[in-house]
Amino acid sequence: MPTVLDRLRGGGLFARAGRAAGYTAAGFVTAQVLRLAANLVLTRLLFPEAFGLMALVTVVLVGLAMLSDVGLGPAISQHGRGDEADFLDTAWTLQVLRGALLWLLTLALAWPVASLYDAPELAALLPVAGLSLLVNGFLPTRIETAARHLQLGRVTAIDLASQLAGIAVMVTAALAWGSVWALVAGTLAGSAAKLALAVRFLPGRPNRLRWERAAARDLIGFGKWIFLSTALAFLIAQGDKAILGTVLPLGPLGIYNIGYFLASVPSLLGTAVVGRVMIPLYRETPPDAPAASRQRLRRMRAVLTAALMLLVLALAVLGVPLVGWLYDPRYAAAGGVVVAIALVQLPQVIGLSYDQAALAAGDSRGFFGLFASRAAVQLGAFAAGLVLAGLPGALAGQGLAMLAAHGLIVRLARRHCVWDATHDAAFALAGLAGGVVAAWANWPSLAGLATFGGP
Repeated sequence: MPTVLDRLRGGGLFARAGRAAGYTAAGFVTAQVLRLAANLVLTRLLFPEAFGLMALVTVVLVGLAMLSDVGLGPAISQHGRGDEADFLDTAWTLQVLRGALLWLLTLALAWPVASLYDAPELAALLPVAGLSLLVNGFLPTRIETAARHLQLGRVTAIDLASQLAGIAVMVTAALAWGSVWALVAGTLAGSAAKLALAVRFLPGRPNRLRWERAAARDLIGFGKWIFLSTALAFLIAQGDKAILGTVLPLGPLGIYNIGYFLASVPSLLGTAVVGRVMIPLYRETPPDAPAASRQRLRRMRAVLTAALMLLVLALAVLGVPLVGWLYDPRYAAAGGVVVAIALVQLPQVIGLSYDQAALAAGDSRGFFGLFASRAAVQLGAFAAGLVLAGLPGALAGQGLAMLAAHGLIVRLARRHCVWDATHDAAFALAGLAGGVVAAWANWPSLAGLATFGGP
């Protein structure tokens, strides 16, 4: 342990990356503990239908955010001008314009979405919740600058403080109102708190409205493929809930969303760490880097994959008793959902650390190609499985699609000389063995998903 701590105290690339990964992981775990605690309190103050409505609101808000993402964060992280004031101010101006446009879109979509899901409450919920998108548009680029230089301690603290503010408002409003509006109020409070804290406590110059043509050209040129990639990432991440929302009542949809929240913690943790750390690492460790640096990168990937796989397998084995311990009997069916989704995500964990190599090399087009293929395969398999065999078929189809998509990830990784065959083979065997044990231990709950949401 002293040796590890000594290495993390240095000013070198891997020391900074280790600290950044540690801050991100610790912040993420703390955030999920807070989220879980809030969820446990709120499930006792509100009804499952409230969580179903908020799941639909979240699908729309996340969809709008991801469908309009032009990759300003990755662009600042990898671009040679990522520290220049004109470049950063142009990026911030684009972000402000995007936030305003997104809020206007929530106004336009409110009634059509309410009609699609036969939930009149959405017509009022969406425009109010959409104000969080407007607020987020004013977040300073100092957040991305900190990520570029792997200095994430203060950013992590701000994220946690803003989450606490949102939870406090959410619980207080739930006690006072007892309705889904408490969840919306907490979302707005969290966004406002993050903006205020970032402006006050992150070092650096304030952003100003600025439009430099060269910077805008580079940002848009890089971001057009990120825009398309994140649109597809939305379909991959939220498509299941969007599809299920058309066939499940609000109560079962809320229960599914709780199960999804628990099961997706490891993959979200991995995505957070990879998104914050791997672009700078790949940028500073190109294929022609010294062998010692490439070996350290390889070890870091292996440690990340091992930690995430252990978390996924733990949820796959213990998902049913965990739900029984945390929630009241109304939410018991979420246990089978946790197990199934954890099993489905095992292939995703193995290839999670590869795709950022494309962004580090400026290959946003290759990054888009990967997401386009994954979205088509996974959503098609999910929809086909749902038609053929209900929720179990949909999740099984999604799992098979993730296995197929790994071949596409390997292709991209080989193009950028970062693929590690030994890594993939070892973790594939470990995931297979652990997955068989988890499925055997929880087979009754998995079989019970056949009637999920039915009469």
